[in-house]
Amino acid sequence: MPTKVRATGYREVGGGMAANAACAIARLGGRVAFWGRAGDDAAGATMAQELAAYGVDARAFRRLAGCRSSQSAIIVDAKGERLIVSHHGDVPDDATWLPLDDVREAGAVLADVRWPTGARALFGAAREAGVPRVLDADVAEGSVIGELMRLADHVVFSEHGLACWASLPERADGKRRLAALERAWHAMRAQAPSRACAVTCGEAGSWWLTDDGPLHVPAPEIDAVDTLGAGDVFHGAYALAIAEGRGVAAAARFATLAAAIKCTRSGGRAGSPTRAEVAAYTARG
Repeated sequence: MPTKVRATGYREVGGGMAANAACAIARLGGRVAFWGRAGDDAAGATMAQELAAYGVDARAFRRLAGCRSSQSAIIVDAKGERLIVSHHGDVPDDATWLPLDDVREAGAVLADVRWPTGARALFGAAREAGVPRVLDADVAEGSVIGELMRLADHVVFSEHGLACWASLPERADGKRRLAALERAWHAMRAQAPSRACAVTCGEAGSWWLTDDGPLHVPAPEIDAVDTLGAGDVFHGAYALAIAEGRGVAAAARFATLAAAIKCTRSGGRAGSPTRAEVAAYTARG
């Protein structure tokens, strides 16, 4: 039904799954480079400035003349949940310019499903170099998710991403989700040795299948203010922990706490916690 509502606030913030994750890693004290592309427009300039302000190495953030950057309108309700309406830009799909030789120096790489060509190139180079590969498997065509997850050794689905890959109905119960997760785990392992496959379920926590067996990581009880960017913080924190040599279980718990802290703050990536804040939250038990 057509309607009008009045917003109680308005702000412009940087976004994008991988960009948010990169900013979260920088806030957590990690060294991180962001590889991506945007238009050479006002939005692209703002993206570059904000990445630099967070301490992210954005030398491989390419701004292309005559192209429009992707942008989104995001509505956050009183419970902190969000509705996202995205407009994709028109930047070329070419990934041949990526500095793939630099992958050898990385402790881990993280890619999402928004730019499959770039993710494919990154994961291929990382596999050759023996570098851990983390996939943020959010909403996309099932075939895209399927291809990229076979190139990764850590796959973390959102609930909706898992539903896209497994063709689950909108209200699939937990039993069907776990069965789909098991199918995804076997599909990964059919291609190459893999370390983890998971699905994040918000306040219910996350479920994992790993080399060490199944794992459930509960989410702490919080008063959620804004869930925007929480999944990106989770993936960034998880990739950082893996790069630092933590095991899957420890990395999952670290990521869970980082994402939970973010949900208690408004503003997307601006709510990303520091390492000290995660440590203090851990100490509180």
